[in-house]
Amino acid sequence: MSEKRKPLLGFVGKLPSGTALGNSGKTRCPLCMGLFKAPRLLPCLHTVCTTCLEQLEPFSVVDIRGGDSDTSSEGSIFQELKPPSLQPQIGILCPVCDAQVDLPMGGVKALTIDHLAMNDVMLESLHGEGQGLVCDLCSDREVEKRCQTCKANLCHFCCQAHRRQKKTTYHTMVDLKDLKGYSRIGKPILCPAHPAEELRLFCELCDRPVCRDCVVGEHREHPYDFTSNVIHKHGDSVRELLKGTQPHVEALEEALTQIKGVNSALQERVEAVAADVRTFSEGYIKAIEEHRDKLLKQLEDIRVQKENSLQLQKAQLEQLLADMRTGVEFTEHLLTSGSDLEILITKGVVVERLTKLNKVEYNVRPGVNDKICFSPQQKAGRCRGYEVYGAINTKEVDPAKCVLQGEDLHRAREKQTASFTLLCRDAAGESMGRGGDSVQVAVIPKDKKDSPVRTLVQDNKDGTYYVSYTPKEPGVYTVLVCIKEQHVQGSPFTVTVRKRHRPHPGVFHCCTFCSSGGQKTVRCACGGTMPGGYLGCGHGHKGHPGRPHWSCCGKFAEKSECTWTGGQNAPRSLLRTVAL
Repeated sequence: MSEKRKPLLGFVGKLPSGTALGNSGKTRCPLCMGLFKAPRLLPCLHTVCTTCLEQLEPFSVVDIRGGDSDTSSEGSIFQELKPPSLQPQIGILCPVCDAQVDLPMGGVKALTIDHLAMNDVMLESLHGEGQGLVCDLCSDREVEKRCQTCKANLCHFCCQAHRRQKKTTYHTMVDLKDLKGYSRIGKPILCPAHPAEELRLFCELCDRPVCRDCVVGEHREHPYDFTSNVIHKHGDSVRELLKGTQPHVEALEEALTQIKGVNSALQERVEAVAADVRTFSEGYIKAIEEHRDKLLKQLEDIRVQKENSLQLQKAQLEQLLADMRTGVEFTEHLLTSGSDLEILITKGVVVERLTKLNKVEYNVRPGVNDKICFSPQQKAGRCRGYEVYGAINTKEVDPAKCVLQGEDLHRAREKQTASFTLLCRDAAGESMGRGGDSVQVAVIPKDKKDSPVRTLVQDNKDGTYYVSYTPKEPGVYTVLVCIKEQHVQGSPFTVTVRKRHRPHPGVFHCCTFCSSGGQKTVRCACGGTMPGGYLGCGHGHKGHPGRPHWSCCGKFAEKSECTWTGGQNAPRSLLRTVAL
């Protein structure tokens, strides 16, 4: 097989003048931010310096794999295939995307070298007047020339030595400044297993580049060809894969654009809602503050009113006390020091004054009390359009003035809920108009005082309380209703619980003729009959009550208790009516 000589890694083509070469994103390490030094390509296609990768903290993972690893590397291309086994695997995280990178057996240095990044670094260094490039031979001095045959960058001393050697005398040497217009000046890629040989061949079986020594050694009898001959086939496969990937890139970019738009709309919406919340909160706060000021003013007015009443009562009592003391002191002095004649002379004035003082009415108790309370849960109307809560109350419930109301106060049925209402009032007999009082209710059977009935007290928040209970057995029960441990008016009282309400077994009808469909033998409890042998009642005939009634007992109220006993002497035709 003859090798078709082409510039593999040399000058591929010149870039147009003025084209910017070099890209900090392609030539600088994302960790050290300096130009790449021995860059390694990670499986996630991010490139990092070898030294920077070695400084990352590795971690251990357990990986089930064979001899082939998903991690592509030059150092592992000649490893023999091994059967699958459970092996400890050392990994690192990509410093750019945090992807897990499983290191090959050779560690970081066995990862694939990014030759494209090395070429970009060299191009960028050339445009910086060669700064940063050192001789490939001595690795000490700055580069001046490049051997186009060896693809090596040489300093002045190594260039002269290169020309003196018989083997390299006729190699083409180019000044470094003359290479600035070229797009590629990369070095030849050497075989990791045979460092003296360049990778020019491609093993089809192993799917990797090899050198001439490889095809006569480890890759003997493997199908291979020159890289220039197989690049089209493999390049086309990569291009096809790229075509399948590019739509995903466009779709992801579109998705990110939509997400960005939604995020912007979300931010705007959040700001708008936050503004609404602030406006509402500020208005509510102002309403609460205004309501607070009203409550405090109301409280101050109550204080002033009560204090004025107390001061007036105090002044009246003090004046009355002074008048009393004057009368008592004068009279005692008259009786102890005055003569008989002096007493008799002043008797009329003294008696008249003392009599008048004794008739003066006064209250020994304060005319007002200190009963002021705040009910935070009581509705207080609207303020600035907001509903506010909290009211100041000066009323105090008086158990002796509270009233019990309801039809079930003194009667109830077993296993049926009975209820009544407690109306709370103050000392003046006025309704409290609010809830929150401590109401205790107990329903105790007369013969089972240790088994009280469970009661439910519902605060209606308007000064009334709905009390309900369900007695389980008939009998006499005692009901106790207390507020602040004091019985209300009418408490305690007794309730007679009767047996459960008896339902009507008959029909509620207008007459027997209508309800039975004209049957002659059917009777009704009202006792009415009709001519022609009809035993039941009919409209306008003898015994008909003139209104709807129950056929079983004759009661007129549809919702009532049946009083029919159903004894043995009851006519059988009446039972038929009951059946109907």
